Amino acid sequence: MKIGIMQPYFLPYVGYFQLIKAVDKYIIYDDVNFITRGYINRNNMLVNSERKLFTIKLKGASHNKLINEIEVGDDFRKFLKTVQYNYFKAPFYKDVFPVIQQITQFEDKCLSQFIANSIKEICCYLDIDTSILMSSELSKDCSLKGKDKIINICKCLGAYMYINSIGGKELYDKDEFAFHGIDLKFLNTEIIPYQQFRNEFISNLSILDVLMFNPVKKVNEMLTNFDLI
Repeated sequence: MKIGIMQPYFLPYVGYFQLIKAVDKYIIYDDVNFITRGYINRNNMLVNSERKLFTIKLKGASHNKLINEIEVGDDFRKFLKTVQYNYFKAPFYKDVFPVIQQITQFEDKCLSQFIANSIKEICCYLDIDTSILMSSELSKDCSLKGKDKIINICKCLGAYMYINSIGGKELYDKDEFAFHGIDLKFLNTEIIPYQQFRNEFISNLSILDVLMFNPVKKVNEMLTNFDLI
């Protein structure tokens, strides 16, 4: 059993989906504190052929609240208009825009559930069948923090390997995980350029951008372009 654990991010970058595809079970870490000015409710896309940050409005957002205690407060009208205006000439706009519309119309406005649904919708579009679970719904020791909580989740699910994004390399020690019988790996995403209209390639944008310019088969090839270290 290989598992990955990450906080929910709305339309995150391609590395997020690389991690999902690389594991057997993917845990959306929704019962930890919300990070203000982070990437839970925002990311970057092309606007007038330049990198531009988009943000979805929230209700009651605070670093003192858990992610699953916050609600989405956006009607997405401005967001959808921005997507339409800037991507309607993209080669896969007609395939992808209906998926994005459906995501924004999800009725449950709990932030973690809303984002979890968006992740599942994109996985469905890409034909990724990884099992996706919510950390708040797992039977675990909620008194634990940091790496100890991660290790506990791994044990609860019977995982022999835990894969984390490369950013976790400064947080987690392989020997500590090995002591508990867990092989800790870090996923290092390779930047894969693709054609964005006729402009110079801008990397590390939302999965939205990747989907607009690439067919499903090509995106799935991108999702295998990483190193485990």
